[in-house]
Amino acid sequence: MRSLLAVCLCVCFISGISFAGTVTVGGIDLDFVTIGNAGNAADSTGYGAVDYAYQIGKYEITNGQWNAFVSAAGAPTGNPSHAYDGSAYWTGTNVPTNSVSWYEAAQFCNYLTSGDRYSGAYNFSQSGDFLGVDRASAISAYGTTYVIPTEDEWYKAAYYTGSGYSLYANGTNTAPIAGTDTNYDYVIGQPWEVGVGNGTQEQNGTYDMMGNVWEWNEALISGPSRGIRGGSYYVSDFDLSSSIRGSGYPNNESISVGFRVASVPEPCSLVLLGLGGLALRYRKR
Repeated sequence: MRSLLAVCLCVCFISGISFAGTVTVGGIDLDFVTIGNAGNAADSTGYGAVDYAYQIGKYEITNGQWNAFVSAAGAPTGNPSHAYDGSAYWTGTNVPTNSVSWYEAAQFCNYLTSGDRYSGAYNFSQSGDFLGVDRASAISAYGTTYVIPTEDEWYKAAYYTGSGYSLYANGTNTAPIAGTDTNYDYVIGQPWEVGVGNGTQEQNGTYDMMGNVWEWNEALISGPSRGIRGGSYYVSDFDLSSSIRGSGYPNNESISVGFRVASVPEPCSLVLLGLGGLALRYRKR
Protein backbone atom coordinates (compact mmCIF):
# COMPACT_ATOMS: atom_id res chain seq x y z
CA MET A 1 0.00 0.00 0.00
CA ARG A 2 2.82 2.40 0.87
CA SER A 3 4.34 1.82 -2.59
CA LEU A 4 1.02 2.41 -4.32
CA LEU A 5 0.56 5.73 -2.53
CA ALA A 6 4.08 6.76 -3.46
CA VAL A 7 3.45 6.00 -7.13
CA CYS A 8 0.29 8.07 -7.10
CA LEU A 9 2.01 10.98 -5.38
CA CYS A 10 4.76 10.88 -8.00
CA VAL A 11 2.23 10.85 -10.86
CA CYS A 12 0.35 13.77 -9.31
CA PHE A 13 3.13 16.08 -8.33
CA ILE A 14 6.21 15.50 -10.50
CA SER A 15 6.60 18.60 -12.67
CA GLY A 16 5.14 18.31 -16.15
CA ILE A 17 2.95 15.28 -15.48
CA SER A 18 -0.82 15.70 -15.18
CA PHE A 19 -4.14 14.18 -16.07
CA ALA A 20 -4.82 16.77 -18.78
CA GLY A 21 -6.00 15.48 -22.12
CA THR A 22 -9.11 14.38 -23.99
CA VAL A 23 -11.94 12.59 -22.22
CA THR A 24 -15.27 11.41 -23.60
CA VAL A 25 -18.24 12.12 -21.35
CA GLY A 26 -21.78 11.29 -22.41
CA GLY A 27 -20.62 10.86 -25.98
CA ILE A 28 -18.95 14.29 -26.04
CA ASP A 29 -15.18 14.66 -26.48
CA LEU A 30 -13.68 17.29 -24.18
CA ASP A 31 -10.10 18.56 -23.92
CA PHE A 32 -8.87 19.70 -20.51
CA VAL A 33 -5.77 21.23 -18.97
CA THR A 34 -4.92 20.89 -15.28
CA ILE A 35 -4.57 24.02 -13.17
CA GLY A 36 -2.40 23.20 -10.15
CA ASN A 37 -0.54 25.33 -7.60
CA ALA A 38 -3.37 24.89 -5.11
CA GLY A 39 -3.53 27.55 -2.44
CA ASN A 40 -2.16 30.39 -4.59
CA ALA A 41 -2.69 33.94 -3.40
CA ALA A 42 -5.22 36.23 -5.06
CA ASP A 43 -4.25 38.97 -7.48
CA SER A 44 -4.28 42.58 -6.33
CA THR A 45 -7.79 42.69 -7.82
CA GLY A 46 -8.92 40.12 -5.24
CA TYR A 47 -9.50 37.36 -7.81
CA GLY A 48 -7.67 34.15 -8.68
CA ALA A 49 -7.11 32.39 -5.35
CA VAL A 50 -8.09 28.70 -5.60
CA ASP A 51 -7.17 26.23 -2.85
CA TYR A 52 -7.53 23.04 -4.90
CA ALA A 53 -6.36 21.62 -8.22
CA TYR A 54 -8.94 21.50 -10.99
CA GLN A 55 -9.25 21.15 -14.73
CA ILE A 56 -10.58 23.62 -17.25
CA GLY A 57 -11.52 23.25 -20.89
CA LYS A 58 -8.67 23.80 -23.31
CA TYR A 59 -11.22 25.30 -25.70
CA GLU A 60 -14.60 26.96 -25.55
CA ILE A 61 -17.55 24.57 -25.95
CA THR A 62 -18.35 24.32 -29.65
CA ASN A 63 -21.56 24.04 -31.62
CA GLY A 64 -20.63 20.44 -32.38
CA GLN A 65 -20.36 19.58 -28.69
CA TRP A 66 -23.56 21.46 -27.93
CA ASN A 67 -25.43 19.63 -30.70
CA ALA A 68 -24.17 16.29 -29.39
CA PHE A 69 -25.58 17.20 -25.99
CA VAL A 70 -28.95 18.16 -27.46
CA SER A 71 -29.08 14.93 -29.49
CA ALA A 72 -28.33 12.82 -26.41
CA ALA A 73 -30.33 14.65 -23.74
CA GLY A 74 -32.81 16.79 -25.62
CA ALA A 75 -32.78 20.56 -25.82
CA PRO A 76 -32.49 22.22 -22.40
CA THR A 77 -35.79 23.52 -21.06
CA GLY A 78 -36.92 25.49 -18.05
CA ASN A 79 -38.18 28.76 -16.67
CA PRO A 80 -38.22 31.44 -17.91
CA SER A 81 -38.82 29.94 -21.34
CA HIS A 82 -37.00 32.75 -23.15
CA ALA A 83 -33.76 31.56 -21.54
CA TYR A 84 -34.00 28.44 -23.69
CA ASP A 85 -35.51 29.52 -27.01
CA GLY A 86 -32.41 30.70 -28.89
CA SER A 87 -30.12 28.84 -31.25
CA ALA A 88 -26.56 29.59 -32.29
CA TYR A 89 -26.32 32.69 -34.45
CA TRP A 90 -22.76 31.87 -35.49
CA THR A 91 -22.85 28.36 -36.94
CA GLY A 92 -20.22 25.78 -37.80
CA THR A 93 -19.22 22.62 -35.96
CA ASN A 94 -16.01 24.03 -34.46
CA VAL A 95 -17.27 27.55 -33.82
CA PRO A 96 -17.85 28.25 -30.10
CA THR A 97 -21.49 27.80 -29.23
CA ASN A 98 -23.23 31.12 -28.72
CA SER A 99 -26.67 32.52 -27.93
CA VAL A 100 -26.54 30.21 -24.89
CA SER A 101 -27.89 31.37 -21.53
CA TRP A 102 -26.18 30.72 -18.22
CA TYR A 103 -29.03 28.34 -17.34
CA GLU A 104 -28.46 26.37 -20.54
CA ALA A 105 -24.73 26.15 -19.82
CA ALA A 106 -25.57 24.85 -16.33
CA GLN A 107 -27.77 22.10 -17.79
CA PHE A 108 -24.99 21.13 -20.21
CA CYS A 109 -22.64 20.71 -17.23
CA ASN A 110 -25.25 18.71 -15.32
CA TYR A 111 -25.63 16.33 -18.25
CA LEU A 112 -21.87 15.72 -18.28
CA THR A 113 -21.95 15.05 -14.54
CA SER A 114 -25.04 12.86 -14.15
CA GLY A 115 -26.61 12.26 -17.55
CA ASP A 116 -29.58 14.35 -16.35
CA ARG A 117 -29.93 18.04 -17.28
CA TYR A 118 -31.55 18.84 -13.93
CA SER A 119 -29.12 16.99 -11.63
CA GLY A 120 -25.53 17.89 -10.84
CA ALA A 121 -23.85 20.94 -9.36
CA TYR A 122 -26.81 23.04 -10.55
CA ASN A 123 -30.13 22.19 -8.96
CA PHE A 124 -33.29 22.54 -11.01
CA SER A 125 -36.84 21.57 -10.10
CA GLN A 126 -38.56 19.08 -12.36
CA SER A 127 -40.51 21.98 -13.82
CA GLY A 128 -37.26 23.72 -14.74
CA ASP A 129 -36.87 26.36 -12.05
CA PHE A 130 -33.25 27.04 -11.10
CA LEU A 131 -32.79 26.40 -7.37
CA GLY A 132 -29.10 27.02 -6.75
CA VAL A 133 -25.53 25.72 -6.92
CA ASP A 134 -24.26 22.87 -4.71
CA ARG A 135 -20.92 21.56 -5.87
CA ALA A 136 -20.14 19.67 -2.66
CA SER A 137 -23.27 17.50 -2.89
CA ALA A 138 -22.62 16.80 -6.56
CA ILE A 139 -19.02 15.71 -5.87
CA SER A 140 -20.25 13.47 -3.05
CA ALA A 141 -22.86 11.89 -5.32
CA TYR A 142 -21.00 11.68 -8.64
CA GLY A 143 -17.28 12.15 -8.04
CA THR A 144 -15.94 14.18 -10.96
CA THR A 145 -18.34 17.08 -11.40
CA TYR A 146 -18.51 19.34 -14.44
CA VAL A 147 -19.19 23.00 -13.83
CA ILE A 148 -19.19 26.50 -15.19
CA PRO A 149 -15.93 27.86 -13.74
CA THR A 150 -16.11 30.11 -10.71
CA GLU A 151 -14.70 33.56 -11.37
CA ASP A 152 -11.59 32.64 -9.39
CA GLU A 153 -11.12 29.39 -11.37
CA TRP A 154 -11.55 31.25 -14.65
CA TYR A 155 -9.24 34.10 -13.60
CA LYS A 156 -6.49 31.79 -12.38
CA ALA A 157 -6.56 29.67 -15.54
CA ALA A 158 -6.26 32.82 -17.66
CA TYR A 159 -3.89 35.10 -15.78
CA TYR A 160 -1.90 33.17 -13.16
CA THR A 161 1.76 32.82 -14.11
CA GLY A 162 2.83 30.46 -11.32
CA SER A 163 4.37 33.26 -9.30
CA GLY A 164 1.94 36.12 -9.88
CA TYR A 165 -0.49 37.42 -12.46
CA SER A 166 -0.25 38.89 -15.93
CA LEU A 167 -2.57 41.44 -17.50
CA TYR A 168 -3.33 39.13 -20.41
CA ALA A 169 -3.71 35.37 -20.71
CA ASN A 170 -0.52 35.19 -22.78
CA GLY A 171 1.53 35.55 -19.60
CA THR A 172 2.55 39.15 -20.30
CA ASN A 173 1.27 42.68 -19.92
CA THR A 174 1.38 43.13 -23.70
CA ALA A 175 -1.80 42.67 -25.72
CA PRO A 176 -1.94 39.69 -28.12
CA ILE A 177 -1.86 40.24 -31.87
CA ALA A 178 -5.40 40.36 -33.25
CA GLY A 179 -6.00 37.67 -35.86
CA THR A 180 -2.77 35.84 -35.01
CA ASP A 181 -2.76 35.14 -31.28
CA THR A 182 -6.47 35.49 -30.71
CA ASN A 183 -9.65 36.91 -32.26
CA TYR A 184 -10.69 40.42 -31.26
CA ASP A 185 -10.97 44.00 -32.56
CA TYR A 186 -13.37 42.82 -35.30
CA VAL A 187 -10.41 41.39 -37.20
CA ILE A 188 -12.67 38.77 -38.85
CA GLY A 189 -16.02 40.08 -37.61
CA GLN A 190 -17.20 36.87 -35.94
CA PRO A 191 -15.97 34.02 -33.71
CA TRP A 192 -13.40 31.77 -35.33
CA GLU A 193 -13.20 27.98 -35.10
CA VAL A 194 -11.43 26.50 -32.08
CA GLY A 195 -8.98 23.61 -32.03
CA VAL A 196 -8.10 23.77 -35.72
CA GLY A 197 -4.93 25.86 -35.65
CA ASN A 198 -6.48 29.25 -34.99
CA GLY A 199 -4.79 31.30 -32.29
CA THR A 200 -1.81 30.83 -30.02
CA GLN A 201 -1.75 28.64 -26.93
CA GLU A 202 -2.03 30.70 -23.76
CA GLN A 203 0.21 30.45 -20.72
CA ASN A 204 -1.74 27.68 -18.95
CA GLY A 205 -2.48 25.60 -22.05
CA THR A 206 -5.83 27.13 -22.98
CA TYR A 207 -6.97 28.88 -26.15
CA ASP A 208 -9.24 31.91 -26.62
CA MET A 209 -9.57 33.00 -23.01
CA MET A 210 -8.80 36.30 -24.72
CA GLY A 211 -11.44 37.18 -27.33
CA ASN A 212 -13.57 34.99 -29.59
CA VAL A 213 -16.65 34.95 -27.30
CA TRP A 214 -17.26 36.19 -23.78
CA GLU A 215 -17.44 33.28 -21.33
CA TRP A 216 -19.88 32.72 -18.50
CA ASN A 217 -18.62 32.12 -14.96
CA GLU A 218 -20.45 31.37 -11.70
CA ALA A 219 -20.04 34.79 -10.09
CA LEU A 220 -23.18 36.54 -8.89
CA ILE A 221 -22.90 40.21 -9.80
CA SER A 222 -25.53 42.85 -9.06
CA GLY A 223 -28.32 40.56 -7.96
CA PRO A 224 -29.20 37.74 -10.35
CA SER A 225 -26.59 38.60 -13.00
CA ARG A 226 -23.77 36.13 -13.64
CA GLY A 227 -20.20 36.95 -14.54
CA ILE A 228 -18.63 36.99 -17.98
CA ARG A 229 -14.94 37.44 -18.76
CA GLY A 230 -12.40 37.35 -21.56
CA GLY A 231 -13.81 39.64 -24.21
CA SER A 232 -15.00 38.65 -27.67
CA TYR A 233 -14.39 39.02 -31.39
CA TYR A 234 -15.59 42.64 -31.48
CA VAL A 235 -13.92 44.24 -28.41
CA SER A 236 -10.67 46.17 -27.99
CA ASP A 237 -7.59 44.71 -26.31
CA PHE A 238 -8.55 46.40 -23.03
CA ASP A 239 -11.58 44.09 -22.69
CA LEU A 240 -9.34 41.01 -22.92
CA SER A 241 -7.45 42.00 -19.80
CA SER A 242 -7.73 40.93 -16.18
CA SER A 243 -9.05 44.41 -15.36
CA ILE A 244 -12.41 43.79 -16.99
CA ARG A 245 -15.27 41.77 -15.50
CA GLY A 246 -18.68 41.88 -17.11
CA SER A 247 -22.06 40.42 -16.31
CA GLY A 248 -25.30 39.35 -17.91
CA TYR A 249 -28.69 38.13 -16.79
CA PRO A 250 -28.59 34.32 -16.60
CA ASN A 251 -31.55 34.09 -18.98
CA ASN A 252 -29.82 36.20 -21.63
CA GLU A 253 -28.81 34.53 -24.89
CA SER A 254 -26.24 36.73 -26.62
CA ILE A 255 -24.54 36.05 -29.94
CA SER A 256 -21.20 37.06 -28.38
CA VAL A 257 -21.37 34.91 -25.22
CA GLY A 258 -20.47 31.24 -24.81
CA PHE A 259 -18.67 29.20 -22.14
CA ARG A 260 -16.04 26.64 -21.30
CA VAL A 261 -16.34 23.83 -18.77
CA ALA A 262 -14.28 23.07 -15.67
CA SER A 263 -14.14 19.81 -13.71
CA VAL A 264 -13.69 19.36 -9.97
CA PRO A 265 -11.99 17.83 -8.20
CA GLU A 266 -8.99 17.32 -10.44
CA PRO A 267 -8.74 13.55 -11.19
CA CYS A 268 -5.59 13.05 -9.12
CA SER A 269 -7.47 14.30 -6.07
CA LEU A 270 -10.07 11.58 -6.57
CA VAL A 271 -7.33 8.97 -6.89
CA LEU A 272 -5.73 10.12 -3.66
CA LEU A 273 -9.07 10.15 -1.86
CA GLY A 274 -9.73 6.61 -3.03
CA LEU A 275 -6.30 5.43 -2.01
CA GLY A 276 -6.73 7.13 1.34
CA GLY A 277 -9.78 4.97 1.95
CA LEU A 278 -7.88 1.87 0.90
CA ALA A 279 -5.07 2.79 3.26
CA LEU A 280 -7.47 3.09 6.17
CA ARG A 281 -8.99 -0.30 5.45
CA TYR A 282 -5.49 -1.74 5.05
CA ARG A 283 -4.47 -0.47 8.50
CA LYS A 284 -7.59 -1.92 10.08
CA ARG A 285 -6.61 -5.31 8.84
